[in-house]
Amino acid sequence: MSSPFSYRVLGPLKVIRDGLELQMSANRELAILASLLLNANRVVSVDRLVETVWAGSAPASAWRQIAICVSRLRRALGRTVIETSSPGYMLRAEPDSIDWLRFCALVTRARAAVAEGFREDAVKLLREALSLWRGNPFEDIRGLRYDVARMEESRLEAQEACLELEIELGRHHQVIPELLALVAESPFRERARAQLMLAQYRAGRRADALRTYQETRRYLLEQIGLEPGPALRRLHDQILRDEAGLMRSTARPVSAQVVPSQLPPQLLPFVGRESELAALDAALGQEQEAALPATTVVSGPTGIGKSALVLRWAHARMEWFPDGQLFADMSGAKPETVVDRFLRALGVPADGLPLDFDEKLALYRSWTARRRLLVVLDNVTDAARVLPLLPGGAHCRVLVVSTDPLDDLVARQGAHRVFVRRLPAADSRRLADLLVGSAQGRVLAASSGNPLSLRLAAARLRTRYRTRREPPGEASRERSRDVHERTRDVHERTRDIHERTRDMHERARESDERAREVSARERARDLSHDRPHDRARIVSSAAASSSVEARPAHERHPT
Repeated sequence: MSSPFSYRVLGPLKVIRDGLELQMSANRELAILASLLLNANRVVSVDRLVETVWAGSAPASAWRQIAICVSRLRRALGRTVIETSSPGYMLRAEPDSIDWLRFCALVTRARAAVAEGFREDAVKLLREALSLWRGNPFEDIRGLRYDVARMEESRLEAQEACLELEIELGRHHQVIPELLALVAESPFRERARAQLMLAQYRAGRRADALRTYQETRRYLLEQIGLEPGPALRRLHDQILRDEAGLMRSTARPVSAQVVPSQLPPQLLPFVGRESELAALDAALGQEQEAALPATTVVSGPTGIGKSALVLRWAHARMEWFPDGQLFADMSGAKPETVVDRFLRALGVPADGLPLDFDEKLALYRSWTARRRLLVVLDNVTDAARVLPLLPGGAHCRVLVVSTDPLDDLVARQGAHRVFVRRLPAADSRRLADLLVGSAQGRVLAASSGNPLSLRLAAARLRTRYRTRREPPGEASRERSRDVHERTRDVHERTRDIHERTRDMHERARESDERAREVSARERARDLSHDRPHDRARIVSSAAASSSVEARPAHERHPT
């Protein structure tokens, strides 16, 4: 059943019921309704509504006046349209009933058509989305100025994407008037100026293209003191050289487009964390793009499961990011190296990477400006290493994993923050049961709710169990063969030692025999020169010595 209401916020705020416009002129009520519509089907706190209405100068009775305005809106719209839900209110609406949500859906479909190679269909979808805009939204509501800026950025990105596709389709003559108006409306948008230069050149108006560059350069120098960016300067040089590539479509063939999917595998088994996953859904949801910051910090102690949580969510929400998912482990990695990897993953050839780091960052933001990407930065230690890696598109989302709360990043970028705490006792028991079954009590005692400690304790327990109880198998047979081989080696070495010892004894015995022979010869020589009685004594002594040597060893020294 379709909703009887139609809400138009892309221009002056209008509410249509059953084909008739409701008359609503009270500024406070319109401001509250606008904030609720931008966050349809989500709770908007009273504090945020107060900021929307009074923009920092709220009176003491602000809360009571908000309640009065909501009561009046309920009388005009019906009591079931706006619900009270702590800490504020929520407006129930069908997505098709709000033109801003229809615009976002059409742009998403156009991106998908481009990725599949249907550029003509993408142009039609983008033209339909742009036709929903009727003027500037919420001009008199200062409290929504940041939301308005994001909405305007989305419109300009969609218009630039549409014009780029039409130039690629050969409609450069038709888009020049619209590009001239776009440049006049947003003179600092260099992409629109580059499109105008390219369209003029392809239409045979080379001099106009060069004059457009000179006007752009003069305007930027006068207003902000900067030269045009590298992309615009490169296009100017190509026009001066009349490069042949300018007359061809710059669209990359679909077959050459590779969607980066760099997420590591999930850590399984995974249990619990329902509230943290819901918080990431709320922070990084795609249906309310204009009202959401692009970065979320996931913080908590070491080993608490931050990376496992982020990977679980990222794998489950891959369809939210059809243009890819980029991942970098920032422990020890330099932002310069990570930017190079990201650019190559997005399709920039290695020889097309600039040498200057600032030019690399500009190229990175240009390549991500019109994509719906998820960037996951793990093991971040400080905010300074994250800032260069933030993509340039309003539709990109960044998940930063760190043990540090990164207050500086939250302050500078308005990032969400999700704190990961210890696993509740029930979830710890479930995880322990999945890891070790009935032995979970010993594992739980060692973990104290820390998932990493729990997994390490489970791994050690399984190792000890398998060491004691491992059934016979190939591993056991392999160990037996190894033992036998080592035993055989020991026997062989022992045999070698015995043989070497026997050889040593043989050599010692031969040496003793040679020594006795030499001694006997010396005694005989001495006998030939001594007196008779000395010879008798010497002969008697030699005979006794010979008798002793001839006896067995155990008889030579009786005890």
